[in-house]
Order: sequence, then structure tokens, then C-alpha cells
Amino acid sequence: MKILGIETSCDETAAALVTDNREILANVVHSQLEEHAPYGGIVPEIAARAHIEALDGIIAETMRRAGIGFDELDGVAATGGPGLIGGVIVGVMTAKGIAAARDIAFLAINHLEGHALTVRLTDALAFPYLLLLVSGGHTQLLIVEGVGAYRRIGTTIDDAVGEAFDKTAKMLGLGYPGGPAVELTGKTGDARRFALPRPMKGRPGSDFSFSGLKTAVRRTIENLPPGPASYQDAADICASFQEAVSEVIADRTKNAIANFRHSYPNGSGLVVAGGVAANNLLRATLEQVAAQENMLFIAPPQALCTDNGAMIAWAGIERLRLGLVDTLDFAPRPRWPLDPDAPKAAFAGVKA
Repeated sequence: MKILGIETSCDETAAALVTDNREILANVVHSQLEEHAPYGGIVPEIAARAHIEALDGIIAETMRRAGIGFDELDGVAATGGPGLIGGVIVGVMTAKGIAAARDIAFLAINHLEGHALTVRLTDALAFPYLLLLVSGGHTQLLIVEGVGAYRRIGTTIDDAVGEAFDKTAKMLGLGYPGGPAVELTGKTGDARRFALPRPMKGRPGSDFSFSGLKTAVRRTIENLPPGPASYQDAADICASFQEAVSEVIADRTKNAIANFRHSYPNGSGLVVAGGVAANNLLRATLEQVAAQENMLFIAPPQALCTDNGAMIAWAGIERLRLGLVDTLDFAPRPRWPLDPDAPKAAFAGVKA
């Protein structure tokens, strides 16, 4: 089985060709970094236009690298939401066109499910497992019980952790995207210099909050001597910020593990996915938590943590195996929770 996967939910135009024996034949990602960098963040209208301009070429390059023709495809999967609706529409309509022209399966994929199932592409992990999903739009802890079966046990009550990284970088003038910039700058920093808060740490449950941490970073910067922050100031703030984030996430994840094991006493997998999962300090912290809790820790390769077409193609394979094919009247969704029965959380991320 060969599936073409298309991802256009945010600021990467991506396509990939994946087989049901977990082989990635091609995985092409075009970043829109240059288009959005002058604005310090993603501009939805610019993103949608960039997807229109780039997607046909990205798909053609993917097929060329994979060395196969469209007549060899068993299906085409595209992110159907959640995300910036203009970009989602571009990917969905392109996938529908290919499916109709070739009379093959069309699969509309929840972008979050793509992240959630990536570990089954890279490591063939069995259900159930505990997932920490961390990105610019999401911070959630979910029990992954099966394809299409997710139980949310924690979410952010205000801002997503990736958004906090971006805002910290912007306040320090480090540029966009903020996650890699904060991590790089913080490598030479003193994480003990600034006493930043650890929101929600020590409280029951597994919900997150990052708004207060962002405010504390802003006040810390404002209390520095007049003028632009020195490189050492910026490094120390970045290191202190990452330390705070890692401690909070570790605390919330430990509570989630207890919840997970109450339902699944033999559950053994802790997985982290999403763009922020590329952060090395966070990975190391979660690996330590997993070891303490006698759990297997898995983080996909960094290239598969950020948005990509391979995760969408693999989710398509998982769904096609179960006969979960979509019709061509599928409507793109700006919001699409993995757990539709979970309580609605106000301010729970731009894509919640």
C-alpha cells in the first residue's frame, strides 16, 4: 500500500510518500520562514498564498524522489484540520482532485492524529500509550487508545507552550521561529539567574498554563538596564525560561502517568510529539521522568516532530486499513479536537 500525504495546515507546505511497511519513500517540506519572518509570526493570508504557489511543485518533487507514478497510489491523504483554514483548503482540494482523477481513496486527516500516530510509523508502538502533544497551537496530554480513539486528560487553560517560546523570542529580538532561537541562545545561559514561576506545578491534574510565565519573562526583560538586552542577559533568560517550562511539563506529565496507569496498569509508553518535541532539554527531562516511572520513552526524529507529510500519509494508511475512507464532500475544519467528548477549554490554543 502506498499513500501520498499532504500537509498545509500552517506554515510548511509538505508532501510525502509512505508505504504500509513503514517505509518513507520521499518526504519533502517547504518552509515559509522567509515569508513570515518580517512579521514575527505567521500571517494566515500569506501562508495560504504560499501553499497555492508551492504545493504542485512539492507533490511533483515527492513523486519524483519516490520513483513512482500516480497510477501506483492506493490513496491520497491530506490534513483536513485543525489549522489555518486557507491553507487547509488548499491541501484538501488538491488531494480531492488527485483522488477523483485517479479513482483512489481520499482520506481527510486530523493534523493532531498525524502527530499522535507518528510513533507507530517510526517505532511500531502498540496501543495504548500516553501522548504529550506540544506545539505552537497545542499543549495536551492524551491517552491514545487506538486510531480515532483519544482521551484528553490535560490541556492548556490559556496559551500553548510553543506560543510561549515564540513570544519569548520576540520580546528578546531573537527572530522567528522562536523555539529553535530560544534553545540556541539558552545553551550558554545560567538557568538559575532569574527566578521565573512554575505555573500549575504541584497542583492536582494535568492541565497547563503558560500565560503567567510569559508575563514574568516580559517583566524580567523590562527590569534589565535600559537599552537592548545583552547577549548574556538573553541567554540567561532563555535558559531560565526553558528550565521553568521543562519542570512544569514534567510535573504535569507525572500526574498524567498516574491517570494513564489507573486505566491501563500495564501501559508502558510515554510519547512526545509536535514541534516543541524537538527541544532537547524537554526531551531529556521527559526521558528522565519516563525512567523514574519505569516507562518506555519515545520521541520521533526531530524532522518528524515538526509538521510534515509523512505523518499525514501514515495516518492515512492507519485509517485506510480500517476502511475509514472519506467522501469528496468533506469540509475542511479550522477546529477539530481529537477528543470531542472532552470539556471545552477556553483559550486552549489557536488550533484547539
